[in-house]
Amino acid sequence: MTQDGMTQTKTRLATETEMGAVTLKVADLDNMIRYYTQALPLNVIDQQGPSAIIGRGNRPLVILEHSPELKHASPRAAGLFHTAILFETETALAAAVYSVAQYAPNTFTGSSDHLVSKAFYFNDPEGNGIELYWDRDRSEWSWVHGQVEMDSLFLDPNQYLQDYMTEEAMSNPAIGDATIGHVHLQVGNLEGAQKFYVDWLGFDATQANFPGALFVSAGGYHHHMAMNVWNSSGSGRRDNTLGLGEIDIVLPTKEEIGEVAERVQHYGVKVADDGHTLRFEDPWANVLRLQTSEA
Repeated sequence: MTQDGMTQTKTRLATETEMGAVTLKVADLDNMIRYYTQALPLNVIDQQGPSAIIGRGNRPLVILEHSPELKHASPRAAGLFHTAILFETETALAAAVYSVAQYAPNTFTGSSDHLVSKAFYFNDPEGNGIELYWDRDRSEWSWVHGQVEMDSLFLDPNQYLQDYMTEEAMSNPAIGDATIGHVHLQVGNLEGAQKFYVDWLGFDATQANFPGALFVSAGGYHHHMAMNVWNSSGSGRRDNTLGLGEIDIVLPTKEEIGEVAERVQHYGVKVADDGHTLRFEDPWANVLRLQTSEA
């Protein structure tokens, strides 16, 4: 028997946990497809009617759902801060950054060296935040008292492109593999985020000392998810708006999903289980969809 009368003994997410695709509700599907495929650059994996699956190779990264009847969310509302796409090499990252700079330079919003990673930030045509980044090797990360050291240091985008762009990357900017490395959310308060994502869902808090933000992960990654209150402090549950639709979290087995379902239901979270995926909402109505890699 564990705390609060829980009978299960496992309270953390599997170390193999990864992030899956992020679904966005969009007003102009054609324009958004153009941005994600020509600027980033990704490719259309499948398109059926009002939905397009965008990714790298056969790996879905962003799912665009045409929802022209919805309104834009307030910038102070809970929801998506950014979707972070992780590239396997610095040349692949440079190629993506160069592609966006050529196609849509006005969408660039900044860049930073975070010690664990190097990152470039953009807003898509409908205002959804995007991070493109590359990780340093885990052996180079520094941990102090269970907290990973991260910072936001100056990173010159022009110098970065000079250092890592190659002729091959210029001719084929869609080089290398890419995955969803993490998803960063706007929430109403960090106490509620800690309770839901760490105590209930089962992530580990990897950095809780950064002002206004909480970073969480499974398996010792620097962060699979982050939550901040920089724009959204005090916000309540989201309305049904353009922007974030749902976030996929990929677990290794159905048994792991079953354990999460039992755990969050114990705390009163309502879940929808179709036998393949598990859906539920965080306290701000951000929808999480859990599935296995096989699904």
